[in-house]
Amino acid sequence: MTKRELKLGAFLLHNGHHVAAWRHPQADTGADPLRLYQHLAKTAERACFDAVFFADSVALTSGVGGLEPLTLLSAIAAVTDRIGLIGTATTTYNEPYHVARKFASLDRISRGRAGWNLVTSDNAAEAANFGRTEHVGHAERYERAKEFHQVVQGLWDSWEDDAILNDKQNAIQFDPQKLHTLQHRGKHFSVAGPLNVSRSPQGKPITVQAGGSETGKNLAAETADVVFTAHPTLASAQAFYQDLKARVEKAGRHRDDLKIMPGLFPVVAKTQEEAQQKFQLLQYLVTPKDGIALLGRMIGNFDLTPYSVDEPLPELPLTDNGQQSRQKLLTQLAQGENLTIRELYLRIAGGRGHFTLIGTPEHIADQIQLWFENGAADGFNIMSPYLPGGLEDFTELVVPELQRRGLFRTSYAGTTLREHLGLNFPKNRYAK
Repeated sequence: MTKRELKLGAFLLHNGHHVAAWRHPQADTGADPLRLYQHLAKTAERACFDAVFFADSVALTSGVGGLEPLTLLSAIAAVTDRIGLIGTATTTYNEPYHVARKFASLDRISRGRAGWNLVTSDNAAEAANFGRTEHVGHAERYERAKEFHQVVQGLWDSWEDDAILNDKQNAIQFDPQKLHTLQHRGKHFSVAGPLNVSRSPQGKPITVQAGGSETGKNLAAETADVVFTAHPTLASAQAFYQDLKARVEKAGRHRDDLKIMPGLFPVVAKTQEEAQQKFQLLQYLVTPKDGIALLGRMIGNFDLTPYSVDEPLPELPLTDNGQQSRQKLLTQLAQGENLTIRELYLRIAGGRGHFTLIGTPEHIADQIQLWFENGAADGFNIMSPYLPGGLEDFTELVVPELQRRGLFRTSYAGTTLREHLGLNFPKNRYAK
């Protein structure tokens, strides 16, 4: 029996995940973003991370936005060899053929290292950039996403693995019997196909999701290879893990066909005191304006500016244009600990509701091992507090400790993202 191996992703966000990361003394806000991200990807690859991951929004959020992920990941592919490349594309403000073609191209460029993070968009401001006066409702977004995924997967099966022949002598470039049109006709999409990009070494890109609502979990159980999720405690992570794995089996899949990777916000230093000092510096740099903007968006796209930051969080209706799972998590946190708005935005200023660890490499490795070995996670998506220092600290201090314990690889065994994650090669639906 193969020993279970921890999975690690590097979630790279602007200057870092703390809302005040851009104000950190070591944040080079004038740095060339391409050179910075290439450096970070190579740093993660030297540490044998499974993948780098980029979120995305097609509207300005609370700060200066990042680069478009597919363009950026193509540039990163050129300077890396093994690390997976996961980027976000919304199903609400894209068309399936576009997404299928772009990620298939990245998969070919990177020789099988691409992953698509499927989102339905939790930022209501995106609607105005696509000719809409209001954001698409939660139920419709997920209904559209399910069909969108079906179309993309169908397009990725356009070419069988051995369809390309390049037989010069007989003038046969490909076997026409192994090229398939989709002819999809559905409620939201009508797509003929075939895709004009052939299969990659990993068959098709990895599909990643992050939905935590009932609808989101059901979609993930049926379709996802990896789920990124937010849980601040071991108990909540264990409950989510068991629930989602059961849904995977109910959907007719093996529970190991889906890897669950909670977000982890680590502040690490050689001593506990030094780690606390690092964290407190970032907390000190949070402005009320940035804190309120972050909280308002994360709790469901609500304007919290009319309320006093030193009063409790007001009762809010269930969001229809934001993340319902994150709204529930943050509301329960505020009510359970009787937090004011200021206390709540400071609580999420770094981890944004994700698992937060502040301490020595041994302490952080202890908690990672606890979650990994006790049914809470298959791995973690590392959310560095500031960049590049936060990721460098983790790779230099925590990764060697995980390797020493035999939890994490010391070298790559495969070349594709699918191999890194221990996922089976996907059979083409048309193959005989």
